[in-house]
Amino acid sequence: MTAAKEELAYVLINPYTVYKSRTGGVISRLFTRTALELVAARMFAPGRELVERYAEIAVSPKDPQDRKIQELIRQYILDNYSPDPKTGQRKRVMMLLFRGEDAVRKVRQVVGSFQADKAAAGETIRDTYGDYIVGADGQVKYFEPAVLAAPSPEEAETKLKLWAKYSDTDGGFLEKVVVYPKNAKVEQTLVLLKPDNFRFPSARPGNIVDMLSRTGLYIITIKVHHMSVGQAEEFYGPVRVFLREKLKEISGQRARLALEKEFGFGLDPQTEKALGDIMGPLFANQQFSQIVQFMTGRKPEDCSGPAKAQPGLEKIVAVVYEGTDAVAKIRGVLGPTDPRKAPPGTIRRELGKDIMVNAAHASDSAENAQREMKIINARENDLKPLVEEFYNCQL
Repeated sequence: MTAAKEELAYVLINPYTVYKSRTGGVISRLFTRTALELVAARMFAPGRELVERYAEIAVSPKDPQDRKIQELIRQYILDNYSPDPKTGQRKRVMMLLFRGEDAVRKVRQVVGSFQADKAAAGETIRDTYGDYIVGADGQVKYFEPAVLAAPSPEEAETKLKLWAKYSDTDGGFLEKVVVYPKNAKVEQTLVLLKPDNFRFPSARPGNIVDMLSRTGLYIITIKVHHMSVGQAEEFYGPVRVFLREKLKEISGQRARLALEKEFGFGLDPQTEKALGDIMGPLFANQQFSQIVQFMTGRKPEDCSGPAKAQPGLEKIVAVVYEGTDAVAKIRGVLGPTDPRKAPPGTIRRELGKDIMVNAAHASDSAENAQREMKIINARENDLKPLVEEFYNCQL
Protein backbone atom coordinates (compact mmCIF):
# COMPACT_ATOMS: atom_id res chain seq x y z
CA MET A 1 0.00 0.00 0.00
CA THR A 2 1.43 3.41 -1.02
CA ALA A 3 1.95 5.89 1.81
CA ALA A 4 -0.14 9.06 1.65
CA LYS A 5 1.69 12.11 0.32
CA GLU A 6 2.45 15.02 2.64
CA GLU A 7 0.22 17.99 1.86
CA LEU A 8 -0.53 21.53 2.95
CA ALA A 9 -4.12 22.24 3.96
CA TYR A 10 -5.58 25.57 4.94
CA VAL A 11 -8.60 26.67 6.92
CA LEU A 12 -9.99 30.19 6.64
CA ILE A 13 -11.96 31.18 9.72
CA ASN A 14 -14.65 33.49 8.40
CA PRO A 15 -15.14 37.11 9.58
CA TYR A 16 -18.37 36.31 11.43
CA THR A 17 -16.80 33.32 13.21
CA VAL A 18 -13.84 35.49 14.26
CA TYR A 19 -16.14 38.34 15.32
CA LYS A 20 -18.29 36.01 17.45
CA SER A 21 -15.14 34.62 19.15
CA ARG A 22 -15.78 31.07 17.98
CA THR A 23 -12.16 30.80 16.87
CA GLY A 24 -11.05 28.76 19.89
CA GLY A 25 -13.71 26.10 19.35
CA VAL A 26 -12.74 25.78 15.69
CA ILE A 27 -9.05 25.43 16.59
CA SER A 28 -9.83 22.74 19.17
CA ARG A 29 -11.74 20.68 16.62
CA LEU A 30 -8.97 20.95 14.04
CA PHE A 31 -6.19 20.02 16.47
CA THR A 32 -7.92 17.05 18.08
CA ARG A 33 -9.60 15.53 15.05
CA THR A 34 -6.94 15.93 12.34
CA ALA A 35 -3.78 15.39 14.46
CA LEU A 36 -1.97 17.46 11.81
CA GLU A 37 0.90 19.85 12.47
CA LEU A 38 0.07 23.55 12.58
CA VAL A 39 2.90 25.15 10.58
CA ALA A 40 1.70 28.71 10.01
CA ALA A 41 -1.05 31.13 10.97
CA ARG A 42 -1.85 34.64 9.75
CA MET A 43 -4.54 37.25 10.12
CA PHE A 44 -5.92 38.85 6.97
CA ALA A 45 -8.00 41.93 6.23
CA PRO A 46 -8.77 41.13 2.58
CA GLY A 47 -9.05 43.87 0.00
CA ARG A 48 -11.53 43.82 -2.87
CA GLU A 49 -9.04 42.37 -5.39
CA LEU A 50 -8.14 39.35 -3.27
CA VAL A 51 -11.79 38.69 -2.46
CA GLU A 52 -12.87 38.79 -6.09
CA ARG A 53 -10.05 36.51 -7.21
CA TYR A 54 -10.80 34.03 -4.44
CA ALA A 55 -14.52 34.07 -5.26
CA GLU A 56 -13.72 33.33 -8.91
CA ILE A 57 -12.18 29.96 -8.00
CA ALA A 58 -14.63 29.04 -5.25
CA VAL A 59 -16.70 26.71 -7.46
CA SER A 60 -15.01 23.40 -8.27
CA PRO A 61 -16.09 20.15 -9.96
CA LYS A 62 -13.96 18.32 -7.36
CA ASP A 63 -15.93 19.75 -4.45
CA PRO A 64 -18.22 17.10 -2.84
CA GLN A 65 -20.77 19.79 -2.03
CA ASP A 66 -23.43 20.26 -4.69
CA ARG A 67 -23.20 23.16 -7.12
CA LYS A 68 -25.91 25.14 -5.32
CA ILE A 69 -23.89 25.18 -2.08
CA GLN A 70 -20.75 26.16 -3.96
CA GLU A 71 -22.55 29.07 -5.57
CA LEU A 72 -23.76 30.14 -2.14
CA ILE A 73 -20.15 30.06 -0.91
CA ARG A 74 -19.00 32.14 -3.89
CA GLN A 75 -21.58 34.80 -3.11
CA TYR A 76 -20.84 34.53 0.60
CA ILE A 77 -17.17 35.36 -0.06
CA LEU A 78 -18.11 38.43 -2.08
CA ASP A 79 -20.62 39.64 0.51
CA ASN A 80 -18.76 38.83 3.72
CA TYR A 81 -15.03 38.97 2.95
CA SER A 82 -15.13 42.26 1.08
CA PRO A 83 -14.50 45.63 2.75
CA ASP A 84 -17.61 47.52 3.82
CA PRO A 85 -18.86 49.25 0.62
CA LYS A 86 -19.82 52.40 2.54
CA THR A 87 -16.88 52.88 4.91
CA GLY A 88 -14.15 50.79 3.29
CA GLN A 89 -13.63 49.07 6.67
CA ARG A 90 -11.93 45.70 6.19
CA LYS A 91 -12.94 42.50 7.98
CA ARG A 92 -10.69 40.13 9.92
CA VAL A 93 -10.07 36.61 8.63
CA MET A 94 -7.76 34.04 10.23
CA MET A 95 -5.86 31.52 8.14
CA LEU A 96 -4.45 28.35 9.72
CA LEU A 97 -2.06 26.20 7.71
CA PHE A 98 -1.58 22.50 8.48
CA ARG A 99 0.90 20.00 7.09
CA GLY A 100 0.85 16.22 7.06
CA GLU A 101 -0.13 13.11 5.17
CA ASP A 102 -3.53 13.34 3.49
CA ALA A 103 -3.93 16.75 5.14
CA VAL A 104 -6.53 18.19 2.76
CA ARG A 105 -8.96 15.31 3.17
CA LYS A 106 -8.51 15.23 6.95
CA VAL A 107 -9.17 18.94 7.29
CA ARG A 108 -12.16 18.86 4.95
CA GLN A 109 -13.62 15.92 6.86
CA VAL A 110 -13.51 17.90 10.12
CA VAL A 111 -14.83 21.06 8.44
CA GLY A 112 -17.77 19.19 6.93
CA SER A 113 -20.05 19.80 3.96
CA PHE A 114 -23.56 21.16 3.89
CA GLN A 115 -26.17 18.71 2.68
CA ALA A 116 -29.79 19.71 2.15
CA ASP A 117 -31.12 16.33 3.27
CA LYS A 118 -29.04 16.11 6.48
CA ALA A 119 -29.79 18.01 9.67
CA ALA A 120 -26.79 19.51 11.49
CA ALA A 121 -25.94 17.41 14.54
CA GLY A 122 -22.65 18.92 15.75
CA GLU A 123 -20.42 16.32 14.15
CA THR A 124 -18.39 18.78 12.07
CA ILE A 125 -17.28 22.40 12.44
CA ARG A 126 -20.02 23.51 10.08
CA ASP A 127 -22.60 21.44 11.94
CA THR A 128 -21.70 23.29 15.14
CA TYR A 129 -20.78 26.79 14.04
CA GLY A 130 -22.37 27.12 10.59
CA ASP A 131 -25.94 27.61 9.43
CA TYR A 132 -27.83 26.59 6.31
CA ILE A 133 -31.46 27.53 6.77
CA VAL A 134 -33.99 26.85 4.04
CA GLY A 135 -37.56 28.13 4.18
CA ALA A 136 -40.76 26.27 3.36
CA ASP A 137 -40.53 27.66 -0.16
CA GLY A 138 -37.18 25.96 -0.68
CA GLN A 139 -35.27 29.24 -0.71
CA VAL A 140 -32.16 29.76 1.42
CA LYS A 141 -33.01 32.16 4.24
CA TYR A 142 -29.63 32.25 5.97
CA PHE A 143 -26.20 30.88 5.09
CA GLU A 144 -23.04 30.94 7.22
CA PRO A 145 -20.36 28.31 6.44
CA ALA A 146 -18.22 29.25 9.50
CA VAL A 147 -14.92 28.29 7.81
CA LEU A 148 -13.65 27.64 4.30
CA ALA A 149 -11.27 24.88 3.18
CA ALA A 150 -10.13 23.43 -0.13
CA PRO A 151 -11.76 20.21 -1.43
CA SER A 152 -8.61 18.76 -3.05
CA PRO A 153 -4.81 19.06 -2.88
CA GLU A 154 -4.76 20.74 -6.30
CA GLU A 155 -7.24 23.38 -5.21
CA ALA A 156 -5.46 23.82 -1.89
CA GLU A 157 -2.30 24.66 -3.84
CA THR A 158 -4.06 27.13 -6.16
CA LYS A 159 -5.87 28.93 -3.35
CA LEU A 160 -2.91 28.93 -0.98
CA LYS A 161 -0.72 30.51 -3.62
CA LEU A 162 -3.35 33.21 -4.11
CA TRP A 163 -3.60 34.04 -0.40
CA ALA A 164 0.16 33.86 0.06
CA LYS A 165 0.64 36.29 -2.83
CA TYR A 166 -1.53 38.84 -1.01
CA SER A 167 -0.25 37.97 2.46
CA ASP A 168 1.92 41.10 2.74
CA THR A 169 -0.54 43.65 1.37
CA ASP A 170 -3.73 42.16 2.85
CA GLY A 171 -2.45 40.34 5.92
CA GLY A 172 -0.24 40.52 8.97
CA PHE A 173 -0.46 43.00 11.83
CA LEU A 174 -3.99 44.39 11.46
CA GLU A 175 -3.81 47.88 12.87
CA LYS A 176 -6.67 50.34 12.25
CA VAL A 177 -9.01 47.54 11.26
CA VAL A 178 -11.19 47.60 14.39
CA VAL A 179 -13.26 50.72 15.11
CA TYR A 180 -13.33 51.89 18.74
CA PRO A 181 -15.34 54.53 20.58
CA LYS A 182 -13.77 57.95 20.73
CA ASN A 183 -11.25 58.38 23.59
CA ALA A 184 -11.11 54.61 24.25
CA LYS A 185 -7.93 53.50 26.01
CA VAL A 186 -6.81 51.04 23.34
CA GLU A 187 -3.81 48.80 24.04
CA GLN A 188 -2.07 45.91 22.34
CA THR A 189 -0.78 42.96 24.31
CA LEU A 190 1.08 39.77 23.43
CA VAL A 191 0.09 36.24 24.41
CA LEU A 192 2.38 33.26 23.84
CA LEU A 193 0.85 29.80 23.88
CA LYS A 194 3.76 27.86 25.38
CA PRO A 195 5.33 24.60 24.11
CA ASP A 196 3.46 22.43 26.64
CA ASN A 197 0.31 23.01 24.58
CA PHE A 198 1.83 21.34 21.52
CA ARG A 199 3.42 18.18 22.93
CA PHE A 200 0.62 16.16 21.32
CA PRO A 201 -2.60 17.05 19.48
CA SER A 202 -5.07 18.38 22.03
CA ALA A 203 -7.81 20.94 22.59
CA ARG A 204 -5.55 23.02 24.85
CA PRO A 205 -4.55 25.73 22.33
CA GLY A 206 -8.15 26.21 21.29
CA ASN A 207 -9.34 26.18 24.88
CA ILE A 208 -6.89 28.97 25.76
CA VAL A 209 -8.04 31.10 22.83
CA ASP A 210 -11.64 30.40 23.77
CA MET A 211 -11.07 31.44 27.40
CA LEU A 212 -9.30 34.62 26.30
CA SER A 213 -12.30 35.50 24.15
CA ARG A 214 -14.27 36.38 27.29
CA THR A 215 -12.21 39.60 27.43
CA GLY A 216 -14.03 40.95 24.37
CA LEU A 217 -10.68 41.89 22.82
CA TYR A 218 -9.76 41.51 19.15
CA ILE A 219 -7.07 39.28 17.66
CA ILE A 220 -5.04 41.43 15.26
CA THR A 221 -2.15 39.07 14.54
CA ILE A 222 -1.25 35.42 14.99
CA LYS A 223 1.96 33.61 14.19
CA VAL A 224 3.51 30.16 14.65
CA HIS A 225 6.98 30.73 16.05
CA HIS A 226 10.08 28.76 16.99
CA MET A 227 11.91 30.95 19.49
CA SER A 228 15.69 30.97 19.19
CA VAL A 229 17.96 30.85 22.25
CA GLY A 230 19.02 34.42 21.58
CA GLN A 231 15.40 35.57 21.43
CA ALA A 232 14.54 33.69 24.63
CA GLU A 233 17.46 35.21 26.50
CA GLU A 234 16.42 38.70 25.45
CA PHE A 235 12.72 38.07 25.95
CA TYR A 236 13.17 36.74 29.50
CA GLY A 237 16.10 39.02 30.37
CA PRO A 238 14.09 40.93 33.03
CA VAL A 239 13.19 37.58 34.63
CA ARG A 240 16.87 36.73 35.09
CA VAL A 241 17.43 39.98 37.01
CA PHE A 242 14.35 39.32 39.13
CA LEU A 243 15.41 35.74 39.90
CA ARG A 244 18.91 36.74 40.96
CA GLU A 245 17.51 39.01 43.66
CA LYS A 246 14.53 36.86 44.66
CA LEU A 247 16.50 33.62 45.01
CA LYS A 248 19.21 35.00 47.29
CA GLU A 249 17.24 34.40 50.48
CA ILE A 250 16.00 30.92 49.63
CA SER A 251 19.45 29.94 48.28
CA GLY A 252 21.09 31.10 51.50
CA GLN A 253 18.64 29.13 53.63
CA ARG A 254 19.03 25.95 51.61
CA ALA A 255 22.82 26.25 51.53
CA ARG A 256 22.95 26.84 55.31
CA LEU A 257 20.74 23.79 56.04
CA ALA A 258 22.82 21.59 53.73
CA LEU A 259 26.11 22.69 55.31
CA GLU A 260 24.79 22.33 58.86
CA LYS A 261 23.67 18.79 58.08
CA GLU A 262 26.98 17.93 56.43
CA PHE A 263 29.29 19.40 59.12
CA GLY A 264 27.15 19.02 62.21
CA PHE A 265 27.24 22.59 63.55
CA GLY A 266 25.11 25.71 63.20
CA LEU A 267 25.80 28.79 61.07
CA ASP A 268 24.89 32.38 62.00
CA PRO A 269 22.60 34.72 59.95
CA GLN A 270 25.56 36.64 58.53
CA THR A 271 26.97 33.43 57.06
CA GLU A 272 23.57 32.51 55.66
CA LYS A 273 23.36 35.92 53.94
CA ALA A 274 26.87 35.51 52.51
CA LEU A 275 25.91 32.08 51.18
CA GLY A 276 22.82 33.63 49.57
CA ASP A 277 24.93 36.29 47.87
CA ILE A 278 27.10 33.54 46.38
CA MET A 279 24.47 30.90 45.60
CA GLY A 280 21.57 33.18 44.62
CA PRO A 281 22.94 34.27 41.23
CA LEU A 282 24.11 30.72 40.46
CA PHE A 283 20.70 29.27 41.29
CA ALA A 284 19.01 32.05 39.28
CA ASN A 285 21.19 31.30 36.25
CA GLN A 286 20.25 27.62 36.49
CA GLN A 287 16.54 28.46 36.69
CA PHE A 288 16.86 30.91 33.80
CA SER A 289 18.60 28.25 31.72
CA GLN A 290 15.65 25.91 32.32
CA ILE A 291 13.20 28.57 31.13
CA VAL A 292 15.19 29.11 27.93
CA GLN A 293 15.44 25.36 27.32
CA PHE A 294 11.70 24.92 27.91
CA MET A 295 10.82 27.65 25.40
CA THR A 296 13.39 26.70 22.74
CA GLY A 297 14.23 23.02 23.23
CA ARG A 298 17.91 23.91 23.49
CA LYS A 299 20.22 24.47 26.46
CA PRO A 300 21.66 27.99 26.24
CA GLU A 301 25.04 26.80 27.48
CA ASP A 302 25.24 24.52 24.41
CA CYS A 303 24.68 27.42 22.00
CA SER A 304 27.07 30.17 21.05
CA GLY A 305 27.60 32.54 18.14
CA PRO A 306 25.32 31.87 15.13
CA ALA A 307 23.70 28.87 16.89
CA LYS A 308 21.89 31.28 19.23
CA ALA A 309 20.00 32.73 16.28
CA GLN A 310 18.81 29.38 14.93
CA PRO A 311 15.04 28.71 15.28
CA GLY A 312 14.29 26.60 18.33
CA LEU A 313 12.98 23.06 18.39
CA GLU A 314 9.81 23.93 20.30
CA LYS A 315 6.64 25.45 18.87
CA ILE A 316 4.80 28.41 20.32
CA VAL A 317 1.90 30.42 18.93
CA ALA A 318 2.04 34.19 19.34
CA VAL A 319 -1.25 36.07 19.41
CA VAL A 320 -1.62 39.85 19.66
CA TYR A 321 -4.83 41.14 21.22
CA GLU A 322 -6.07 44.70 20.91
CA GLY A 323 -8.75 46.64 22.75
CA THR A 324 -9.60 48.72 25.77
CA ASP A 325 -7.37 47.89 28.79
CA ALA A 326 -6.07 44.85 26.91
CA VAL A 327 -3.13 44.13 29.24
CA ALA A 328 -5.19 43.94 32.44
CA LYS A 329 -8.02 41.99 30.84
CA ILE A 330 -5.75 39.30 29.40
CA ARG A 331 -3.75 38.91 32.60
CA GLY A 332 -6.98 38.65 34.59
CA VAL A 333 -8.17 35.67 32.54
CA LEU A 334 -4.69 34.12 32.48
CA GLY A 335 -4.17 34.23 36.25
CA PRO A 336 -1.02 34.48 38.42
CA THR A 337 2.27 32.91 37.34
CA ASP A 338 1.91 30.14 39.95
CA PRO A 339 -1.09 27.96 38.95
CA ARG A 340 -1.57 26.97 42.61
CA LYS A 341 -2.37 30.60 43.43
CA ALA A 342 -4.57 31.20 40.40
CA PRO A 343 -8.32 31.66 40.97
CA PRO A 344 -10.80 29.07 39.62
CA GLY A 345 -11.76 29.68 36.02
CA THR A 346 -8.41 31.14 35.00
CA ILE A 347 -6.26 29.55 32.31
CA ARG A 348 -3.32 28.78 34.57
CA ARG A 349 -5.52 27.25 37.27
CA GLU A 350 -7.12 24.91 34.77
CA LEU A 351 -4.21 24.18 32.42
CA GLY A 352 -1.01 25.15 34.27
CA LYS A 353 1.35 22.74 36.02
CA ASP A 354 3.91 24.95 37.75
CA ILE A 355 5.51 28.40 37.55
CA MET A 356 7.29 27.60 34.28
CA VAL A 357 4.89 25.13 32.63
CA ASN A 358 1.85 27.37 33.02
CA ALA A 359 0.14 27.27 29.60
CA ALA A 360 0.74 30.84 28.37
CA HIS A 361 2.65 34.07 28.75
CA ALA A 362 1.06 37.52 28.66
CA SER A 363 2.74 40.93 28.62
CA ASP A 364 2.65 42.79 31.94
CA SER A 365 2.42 46.27 30.38
CA ALA A 366 1.66 47.90 27.04
CA GLU A 367 5.31 49.01 26.83
CA ASN A 368 6.61 45.51 27.50
CA ALA A 369 4.19 44.14 24.91
CA GLN A 370 5.83 46.28 22.24
CA ARG A 371 9.30 45.15 23.36
CA GLU A 372 8.27 41.47 23.30
CA MET A 373 6.53 41.72 19.92
CA LYS A 374 9.69 43.16 18.43
CA ILE A 375 11.86 40.37 19.85
CA ILE A 376 9.75 37.58 18.32
CA ASN A 377 9.15 39.48 15.05
CA ALA A 378 5.37 39.49 15.46
CA ARG A 379 5.01 41.32 12.14
CA GLU A 380 6.98 38.67 10.24
CA ASN A 381 5.23 36.85 7.40
CA ASP A 382 5.78 33.13 8.08
CA LEU A 383 3.08 32.04 5.61
CA LYS A 384 4.45 33.16 2.25
CA PRO A 385 7.98 31.64 2.55
CA LEU A 386 6.50 28.33 3.70
CA VAL A 387 4.10 28.16 0.74
CA GLU A 388 6.86 29.11 -1.70
CA GLU A 389 9.21 26.46 -0.32
CA PHE A 390 6.60 23.71 -0.23
CA TYR A 391 5.43 24.28 -3.81
CA ASN A 392 8.86 25.36 -5.09
CA CYS A 393 7.56 28.63 -6.52
CA GLN A 394 8.12 32.37 -6.35
CA LEU A 395 5.03 34.47 -5.60
